[in-house]
Amino acid sequence: MAKPTKHASKICLALSIIAAVGIVLGLLARSPMVIVLGLAPSVAYEAYRTEGPSTRWASWCLAIVLVLQALFLLFDVNLDLAELLGYSSRYVAGYEVPLGDVKVVGPAVMAVLALVLMSRTRGRYTKWLAANIIVTSFALIYVLDHTVFVRWIQLAVDVLAERAG
Repeated sequence: MAKPTKHASKICLALSIIAAVGIVLGLLARSPMVIVLGLAPSVAYEAYRTEGPSTRWASWCLAIVLVLQALFLLFDVNLDLAELLGYSSRYVAGYEVPLGDVKVVGPAVMAVLALVLMSRTRGRYTKWLAANIIVTSFALIYVLDHTVFVRWIQLAVDVLAERAG
């Protein structure tokens, strides 16, 4: 059954503001955990709102990755996935994800899952929340490792150019 949309616009606007405040405070404090906390309400509402089979799995995977990301940050887990797996990148839902420090791969996976949500839904609120998640994930990547951020921006530009052309 479709989720009610009576207050969805107001909720999504409030969640966008929370995410934006989390980004600004996280960038100023150079604190990735602040950004994660600002992102959490958008991810929770996204998991609540999605209903289709592919969007539901993407939103729940997104929630799981966010929880793991918070734990990795909280316990300062340092794990190089590229070294562990022997690959420099892997494909997730059709998108190439560069591997490296698990704390940087987490937001990259979240951005990819949000792209899946954006491309597989017709719902404007799901797309709105996915945009929140993508922007916040990029801010999180920037705070964690700005060199990876530059690579991801290039990858995003390439994907957008490919889809437009």
